[in-house]
Parts: sequence; structure tokens; C-alpha cells
Amino acid sequence: MFRIIIFLVISLNIYASDLVNLYRMQGLNSVEIEIEKTLRDENYWKEYLKDKNVDYGYYEYKKYILLTQKDQSEISLFEVVNNDFKLVLRNNVITGENEGDKYTEGDKKTPEGSYDLIEKKTGLDQFYGPFALVTSYPNVFDQSLNKNGYGIWIHGKPFSGERESVTKGCIALDNAELENLEKNLDLNKTILITTPSQFKKATKDEMALILTTIFKWKDAWKYSKFNEYISFYSTEFKKADKSGFAEFKDYKERIFAKDEKKTIKFSNIDISPYPNSLGKNMFRIFMDEEYLSPAIKFIGKKELFIEIINNEVKILSED
Repeated sequence: MFRIIIFLVISLNIYASDLVNLYRMQGLNSVEIEIEKTLRDENYWKEYLKDKNVDYGYYEYKKYILLTQKDQSEISLFEVVNNDFKLVLRNNVITGENEGDKYTEGDKKTPEGSYDLIEKKTGLDQFYGPFALVTSYPNVFDQSLNKNGYGIWIHGKPFSGERESVTKGCIALDNAELENLEKNLDLNKTILITTPSQFKKATKDEMALILTTIFKWKDAWKYSKFNEYISFYSTEFKKADKSGFAEFKDYKERIFAKDEKKTIKFSNIDISPYPNSLGKNMFRIFMDEEYLSPAIKFIGKKELFIEIINNEVKILSED
């Protein structure tokens, strides 16, 4: 426990003597409260991010960013190295036959957003080349918008026969380049960002605001401050099952009324820009969550889809 405190002292830039005195006089819980207060301070995050490149997002766990710019028919692989993004490779690609964001099965459009790579498929028809990297489309936010379709892959080109200059929605590149791409990334630590045109880089102010909000939202949840908690949600909020803000608000109000003592911890926080066809300034947050209460024990992944509007973070969907 003391090793954890020392780590937090260093990372949060709090004077060790102050925390030691706080611990000595008021106990460990008072130290935790002081640290939580710091994590809710946007100035702390601005200082923390001062020497970090956040052009392609903020990542504590993910190590590789695959950026596909559809109008340029280009895919770039970046590696997170020493608080910066190192360009590993850049290749030409083929994307969907039709322009625009994917909404329905068979529309021959490549999705726009932020996705995980979840599987490497081999033994496919020769049309797809040596293998395919399966994306997580449709994600929770896609499902909340009633988007459908499946089988959006990054794959190669046929071993024999001609290859059309378009796909049905996948991302295709030369087989040698596909194999080189796969050798240079870790499937489990890679984010795919797809954008219709020139990628809009994230800013440190946006990242600081999002990180501050994550911890404000967490503490409102932890201490059952319902009005504060629900204020972080957009009235456009929808879950994957299409249930909306009103149903979610009623459900959470009943849960918060129990005022149960809870422990909520987040780690491995990753924040990815989320290009979209809605005209929103969106980001995808994914992190490890530990939630403990008398009724529930959950250790797993938490995913939020948020927008920044009027310098506030609003949650559009979550899982």
C-alpha cells in the first residue's frame, strides 16, 4: 500500500511531507480523498500532459494506432513511444465502393470511427489474401444508432485474378504490405481510427477536460450524487439496445436511492478521437473498471462514447 502511495505522490506532484502528515493525522482514507481531489483538477491534467503528444489520443494501455484516411486511400501505423507517436509505416489501401459512413448491411461503405482489432482470420478464400484482421464494427455506439452489417476486415488481395479498385466496406492492401503491417503491431493493443478525410488531431485541452471529467463522473457515481452523475449524460444518450436517456435516468435514480457504499477504480485509460458523420466532436474512452458494492462485484472493461460540446463532456453511449 505504501508503494502505491509513493507512486501517486510522484505522479500527482503532491509534496510527500503533506501526504505523510495527512496520513499520520487523519488516516489513509484522507490521503485517498486528497488524491481524488487532484484527479478532478483540470490544471493537474494540463500539467501532466504538457510534454505528451496527444494528436492521436491519450493511451495508457494501447500501443499502436492505425489511421485510415478514406479520401486519401491511405493507412498509417503509429507506435506510442516515449510520450510521442512514431510513424512505423504508411501504405495505400482500397476502401468501400461508396462514400460516406456505413449504416446498413450491403451499402458498400467503410465505417467511420474508432475500433479494436479483435481477431486474425486465416484459411479464407484466396480473394482475401493471406489473412484478415477483424474489426469490432459495429461497436456499442454504432448499435445505438441502429447501424448494422458485419465482417469489416483489414485484408489482402487475391492470389490470382483481378482485384477491383474498391471493396464492399473493408480495407484492403497489398499482401506483402498486410503481412508487414501485422508483424509491426500487437493485435490486442491496436486501435483502428477511420476518417472520411483529413484527420482532425486532438488537443491537450480536450484530453485534460476529458480526463478531469472521467474522475468527476466516477466520484459522483461512487458517492451516489445522482444529480451530478446524470448531468454528465447527453439527452441523446442511447445504449446498444436502443433504450434512451429517460429509461437510463429512471433506472439509475432507483439504484442511487439505495446509497450503497461503493468502490470504483479505473486503470489503463485510453482515449481515442472518434471521427463521425454526425458533426460531433467525439471521443471513445475505454478502460479497466473495478466496481465493488454489497450487491455487485464487477472487474472488466468500461467503454464510453462522448462528445465535447460547449466545453463540457457529455456521454452519448456506454457499455
